[in-house]
Amino acid sequence: VSARLSYVRVKYLFFSWLVVFVGSWIIYVQYSTYTELCRGKDCKKIICDKYKTGVIDGPACNSLCVTETLYLGKCLSTKPSNQMYLGIWDNLPGVVKCQMEQALHLDFGTELEPRKEIVLFDKPTRGTTVQKFKEMVYSLFKAKLGDQGNLSELVNLILTVADGDRDGQVSLGEAKSAWALLQLNEFLLMVILQDKEHTPKLMGFCGDLYVMESVEYTSLYGISLPWVIELLIPSGFRRSMDQLFTPSWPRKAKIAIGLLEFVEDVFHGPYGNFLMCDTSAKNLGYNEKYDLKMVDMRKIVPETNLKELIKDRHCESDLDCVYGTDCRTSCDQSTMKCTSEVIQPNLAKACQLLKDYLLHGAPSEIREELEKQLYSCIALKVTANQMEMEHSLILNNLKTLLWKKISYTNDS
Repeated sequence: VSARLSYVRVKYLFFSWLVVFVGSWIIYVQYSTYTELCRGKDCKKIICDKYKTGVIDGPACNSLCVTETLYLGKCLSTKPSNQMYLGIWDNLPGVVKCQMEQALHLDFGTELEPRKEIVLFDKPTRGTTVQKFKEMVYSLFKAKLGDQGNLSELVNLILTVADGDRDGQVSLGEAKSAWALLQLNEFLLMVILQDKEHTPKLMGFCGDLYVMESVEYTSLYGISLPWVIELLIPSGFRRSMDQLFTPSWPRKAKIAIGLLEFVEDVFHGPYGNFLMCDTSAKNLGYNEKYDLKMVDMRKIVPETNLKELIKDRHCESDLDCVYGTDCRTSCDQSTMKCTSEVIQPNLAKACQLLKDYLLHGAPSEIREELEKQLYSCIALKVTANQMEMEHSLILNNLKTLLWKKISYTNDS
């Protein structure tokens, strides 16, 4: 009996040490990943070195680098190249974003946001006049947005934003910061849509680090868990948890209406069409009133810019003609080149995301009609005849159906 007990103890001890070893190894690997993802100190050092040597300037520089009243809190980064943190600036919550890598490439190998120029802050050069800087910005917008008739208004708007200290003049340091930021699609979109409800407000910037309005809930649904716990939860159970921790259905409907309104904002807006190339739940959030707020717009790109970059790219199949996760064109097998027309419109991608979100817990009296409308929406194609009319009709029908159901509830 004593020999058997001794064997059980040894076996128990062995398995205990095995669990400890495997657990420690997993935690070590994840911690290494975390330290690579979250390099806020490096980001701050690069920016503050440039500020203190007079290269860059902006409304957030002094708070970040001198008084230290802007600080980085919880890390939200999903890629080492795109640093993202919850922050506090003079007791106001915000989201701080900073770029870290030399180049950010399109999935098919073409630079969309040339990081090298941003790191160096080498433009505009000393001696550049305000008029020359305006011409630089105009040319950049023409390349990104196409030959829009009102680009001059956007240039003037950018100069107003660049004047961080509101002294009526754009200094060389402010101009270098603005030029670096204008390479980033999210910053450009924030300026273009600054008066729109679902776009987070820009709070300030320093170099290519910028601070935007904080969003209380930083994912469309689910709950935020520590990374160690996330690691141990099976993906199927995680999806069930996400559905369990969503708001009530009327509140989900209000959030969904917000996403549909944002799709309207970026569809043929004042400066052309923007394409949503990563419509995942982690890029959308909402506030305490259940109004949708975009959390990450870095994969929302000008259609003109994307078409120019993707057309004539060599391809073997359609899989070679994808940007982000959602912007797909087709591979012309006769020429082995990517075509320029994106297959699926923004609205179809938004409806694909909303399908499970809205149908789970939907009131029985509208479920069938809601499902029918969502599937019609998902089936939309850019190349279809009268696509714009169909797009508007489906979008308005969906919004009307949801509003009718929630307009008399307290949750709305």
